[in-house]
Amino acid sequence: MKEERREKRIKEESEVTITVVTGVKKCSTGKVIYNISKDISASGAKIQSNIFLPMDTLLKIDFKLKNLQQMITAMGKVKWIKIIYEDECYDAGVAFVNTPKEAIQKLSDYISWKLKCKGNIP
Repeated sequence: MKEERREKRIKEESEVTITVVTGVKKCSTGKVIYNISKDISASGAKIQSNIFLPMDTLLKIDFKLKNLQQMITAMGKVKWIKIIYEDECYDAGVAFVNTPKEAIQKLSDYISWKLKCKGNIP
C-alpha cells in the first residue's frame, strides 16, 4: 500500500476530547466524547473512540499532549474508520482541516522535539 502521509508522526497515546460538529446521526452535534489519540502528526491523527464516526464527520479535537503544558485545539475530518470491537471500540484516521496555523506549528514543534529526544519514528 502506498504511503500517503505528508508529515512525520509520533506514536504516543494522548488524551483527546472530541466535540462532534457535523456528520453523526446517532450522536447529536456538540456531543463531547473523551478518547485517546494513538499517533499524531502536523496534518492528522489516529484516534480511538467508543462511538462510530462516519467518514467526513467534522470534529473539534482538544489534545492534551504529554510534556506540553497547554491544550492544542484542531478541527479534523474523519478520513477512515476501522472497527476494533463491534459497538465498543473504533480507530479513526482524522485529517486536520481549517485549523489555525499556530496550532499546527505547536504540533509540528512538539513532534520535532519528541523525535529528537527519543528517535521515536514509527
